[in-house]
Formats: sequence, C-alpha cells, structure tokens
Amino acid sequence: MIRGGERPDAPGHDAELTAAVARAQQGDEVAFAAAYRLVHPGLLGYVRGLVGTEAEDVASDAWLEIARDLWRFRGDGAGFRGWTATIARHRAMDHLRRRRRRPLTAAIEQDVLDLPDGHDTAADALDNLSTGQALAIIATLPPDQAEAVLLRVVVGLDGPAAARVLDKRVGAVRMASHRGLKQLAAKFAAGRPEVTSGASRTLRNET
Repeated sequence: MIRGGERPDAPGHDAELTAAVARAQQGDEVAFAAAYRLVHPGLLGYVRGLVGTEAEDVASDAWLEIARDLWRFRGDGAGFRGWTATIARHRAMDHLRRRRRRPLTAAIEQDVLDLPDGHDTAADALDNLSTGQALAIIATLPPDQAEAVLLRVVVGLDGPAAARVLDKRVGAVRMASHRGLKQLAAKFAAGRPEVTSGASRTLRNET
C-alpha cells in the first residue's frame, strides 16, 4: 500500500504528529522518532519520485537538516508535513543539480483557483498498489503533474501546502494535480502497458 492504511493527512495522524513535534522540540528523542515514523514513508515516496534510486540518501540528508532546524519550526502536524517536504525538495533539487540533471519545472502557469480538491478515483486506486508500482505509474506523467500528485497523494498535503512547497500558485498546483490524476484514471481504465497486469486488475476494479 502506498500509504499503509490510514491517510497521512487524517485528523488522528495530524493530532498525533502535532503532539510529537511539540515534545521533540523540547528534546524528547522518543517523540522525534514518533514524528519520523509518521512522516518518513510519505516523504521518502515523494523524494523517490524526484530522484529515483538515490532517494534514501537524499531523504537522510533532509532528515539531518530537519533535526538540526527543528527548533525553528512553528505550526501543527499538517504544517510540519509541509515544512519537511519543502526541505526534502530542496535537497532533491540540490542532488539533481549536482548530477547536472535538469530540475523539475512547471509547465502550467494559469491560476485556476476553484478546482475541487475531492479524493479522485485514481488516488484511491493508487492506495491499492505497492509504493514501487504507484511511483512507477506516477512517473509516466509530465514532471509538473507528477510532483503535484506526489505531494497531494503520497505526502498527503492539501492544495495550499503543496503550493508552498513548490513555490507556485495554489491554482496552478491544483490544476497540475487534477490533470495528472485525470491522466492516471484514463490509463487505469484503459489498462495501459505502463501498469503491470496485477495492478491493472486492481485499478480496473476501483474505477
């Protein structure tokens, strides 16, 4: 499962994360470990979508920075998830530049503020795949759409939080996410070759 059951942005998770972060900022190492367990799976999936097989190293660098600068953070559990995603993205972009790869850039500039944020059929279907399968499918999208879907579906950020991570307008991020999920839903329904046979059966059942 890409998220291992309950959504990372579920109220219970955010309340638990808020409490863990507050205690961690007071020097509670057990609380920091709890915050790590709540955030790391989605964060690693996001980084893997950006840098591929070297995600573990990049995520480790991000967590070193998160631990170092934890005292600077102000906010609740949802805010912490967005803050950590921003740090992870910066480390991923640094990594890509070091490898002289072109950083991910957005192709959509229009500001569409009223797109619905509903949980799409494609997002539901991705929940039933392994992380590797889901990331492989998301990687077939244009880069701007793939990153928006990663932040919304894998990390569990809402539209405004994802926009802050990407330093883009909310409407542009919502549009990219909407278009990406729409493309994924179409691929799932058609049983495209990018989807493994087992995944195709799962996804067709969901649609």
